[in-house]
Amino acid sequence: MVYCSACGKQLSAQAAFCPNCGHPNAVNPAANGTGKSRVVAGVFAILLGSLGVHKFYLGKVGMGILYFVFSWTAIPGLIGLIEGIIYLTQTDAAFAAAQGVTTA
Repeated sequence: MVYCSACGKQLSAQAAFCPNCGHPNAVNPAANGTGKSRVVAGVFAILLGSLGVHKFYLGKVGMGILYFVFSWTAIPGLIGLIEGIIYLTQTDAAFAAAQGVTTA
């Protein structure tokens, strides 16, 4: 067992986040997840956002298909650019919480 660096509560060494306060576990930050990188997601969103590649990467297949279907318009490309900038400016913990994934 280890202790959370934010709240001091005891938690498992395999836990990715503290169950009490949600702070990332510094001992093992990607213990129980898929290990999605926010940088990779951000680059995919900026470069291939109109095709929805970043949504497929994050496991959001339905949204990826929607982006792909409307790829002939400029709308998914613009949204992808904005999402890519947001992904790259977020912290790892904020990205993981917002996207429902754990970071690598």
